[in-house]
Amino acid sequence: MTMTMSVSAVCMPVAAHRGGVRLPSVERHHDGQHRRLQSIRAIDDVEAIMRAAGVGDRAELLGELVADHLDSGGKRVRARLALAAASALGVPRTAAAPWAAAVEMLHNATLVHDDLQDGDRLRRGHPTTWAVHGMPQAVNTGDLMLMLPVMMAGAVNVDEAIRFRLCQALARRAAATVRGQAADLALHDAIDRGGDPVDVYLRCIEGKTGELFALPVEGAALMAGFDVGRAAALAEPFFLLGMLFQLQDDVLDLFGDKGREARGADVKEGKISALVVEHLRLHPGDREWLLAILRAPRDVTSDDDVLAVIDSFEVGGAKDAVLARIAHLATRALNTPAIDDAPELRAIVVEVIGVVLQPIQGLFTRQDHDAVAGAPESIIDTDTVLSTEVRS
Repeated sequence: MTMTMSVSAVCMPVAAHRGGVRLPSVERHHDGQHRRLQSIRAIDDVEAIMRAAGVGDRAELLGELVADHLDSGGKRVRARLALAAASALGVPRTAAAPWAAAVEMLHNATLVHDDLQDGDRLRRGHPTTWAVHGMPQAVNTGDLMLMLPVMMAGAVNVDEAIRFRLCQALARRAAATVRGQAADLALHDAIDRGGDPVDVYLRCIEGKTGELFALPVEGAALMAGFDVGRAAALAEPFFLLGMLFQLQDDVLDLFGDKGREARGADVKEGKISALVVEHLRLHPGDREWLLAILRAPRDVTSDDDVLAVIDSFEVGGAKDAVLARIAHLATRALNTPAIDDAPELRAIVVEVIGVVLQPIQGLFTRQDHDAVAGAPESIIDTDTVLSTEVRS
């Protein structure tokens, strides 16, 4: 059975009122043994497997380009999810590491192509593949990195029937991810055609982020011996967390600190974010004004334009609406029936929620900024935030 999460699952009524959003109550863990995502020794094995697969059995330029991209860093969140889920379900490390490497390589393949399609010259402070080596070689690099995960999954040390299911899951979710990226590039046109902006956006992020958060856990469940339907069900809350991750990223750009020089990079880049679609839903009369700013060249969009957009999102209720949607997704993930009898997986859900929401937690509690108030003072242990260092 293929797990498909309908947009309606997250299209709940959202009141754009102040002070009414509460985060779900999440138990906190102070014991180091609960930090499943950051204290995984097998991540070094994952790095070695990816590098070996990328370089291949002879020295050549394309292998160097794959290695250069992998060396640019990243938190390896999807690999860590695969390893943590495998450990929780009793899958041996010898099987878990190649699967984690396959999922992480797939994610990085999408990044190489995303950078090219979006025209981004920097990622994690490093020049992107296309910016250094040109568009054709970036396409080749991304294409190779899309093929390698199938080879990795096919070499996992499990029964042949399970390897087949792993490859099926990987191909299915990779295809959905590409569809999500295509939808993302067409967001402006889709909105112009009169589609509901929130519905269009949610369908996009289902593919772009939801699928590759679910895939690591689905694979771990398959290796643990669960059937296809049960494995997909166990991955469902992580699909929701992938969407939550994207919503958090959108909020963080305008109301948090992404480590950039100034807030509002998404506005200057013309990105259709969760905040944009919520504002269009709440204030359709602002459509022409807002889309004109987003479609303007980056060097034409002024800091005053960015501040006006930020103010409109805050005063007009878009920020509150997105925060409410985040809380709703977190609640759904925590209450997914499939993990009721899988406490170790539920503990990972709890930890992921903590990691993802930590950078914007203040928005749920800071009343002096007219932000969403009423949430628990702290639902997470900030010590569980993932390290940004990746061993090479």
